[in-house]
Amino acid sequence: MTSLVAVSTYVPTTVSIDSLQDELALSATQLRRFRRMYGLSDVCRSSESEADMVLGAVSKLGFLIGQEERVRYVVRAKTMPAANPYPVNPMVDVRAALGLTHATLLTVTDHACASGLLAVDLCGTLLAADGDPDALALILAGEKAFTHSAQVIPDVAIMGEATAAVLVGPGAEQDVMLGYATATLGGPGGEVILDDEQAAQFRRIYPGAVADIAREAVAAAGLTVDDIDLVLPHNVNKISWVRASGALGIPRAKIFLENVGTTGHCFCADPFLNYHTANDLGLLPPGSCYLMISVGLGSTFSAMVFRK
Repeated sequence: MTSLVAVSTYVPTTVSIDSLQDELALSATQLRRFRRMYGLSDVCRSSESEADMVLGAVSKLGFLIGQEERVRYVVRAKTMPAANPYPVNPMVDVRAALGLTHATLLTVTDHACASGLLAVDLCGTLLAADGDPDALALILAGEKAFTHSAQVIPDVAIMGEATAAVLVGPGAEQDVMLGYATATLGGPGGEVILDDEQAAQFRRIYPGAVADIAREAVAAAGLTVDDIDLVLPHNVNKISWVRASGALGIPRAKIFLENVGTTGHCFCADPFLNYHTANDLGLLPPGSCYLMISVGLGSTFSAMVFRK
């Protein structure tokens, strides 16, 4: 079994989206739409390096202290395939700073913002193959919005700069992954950089595609949609999840949207940011079933079901 052993997050200073209007080249109309329709108010921004932001999340991962030798893999889950010129790789320095030089380091980007869920599945597969019940994998998610195309998805989301650290293990005590489904649709909306027409096409297919992949993951878990106690989505905007709620048949009250307006869309880190907040709020009691959903540009839709 694949389980989430521990999750920690680093959420830097938040700034008003109004203060970013010029930087993001947003018109007054676009800014109003983000505020009034999409429910955005603030987003995370940091002056720190990406490596320092990642270390900020791991520094709060208390479970890791004294358990470093158990970590077999360090997996960087990213949306942007490259943020540094070859052969510079800050994650090599991060691994060394954490005392994990014995661990294999790799990066997954294939599913864009859904790569965080891909990393969980990959870590579970690797740990199962190792056959050591005490082995762990460390996933590092979240990144810098370092170019305009990485800072805003037109008429969809404004990107934030929070990070998450996730320890994955092969145990079955808590936060056990029950089902996973993913699909890359291609076709309309399948481009990574969207023009206005392509973005409109993507918005049209979005609710149905989210509902389809969520149902597939729920079925793989041996459950029904009614068994899901909470949905932990990616934080693109509120209106998209209102529409997806209707398509999926899950009440809006079960979709955790509290972070959307204050963090922005933090790349692969969103589901784990939402898990951390929801868990702290007591919304995930023992035995509850929750559904993580992420969508990556390029039309990759992914969903993963856990039991607390």
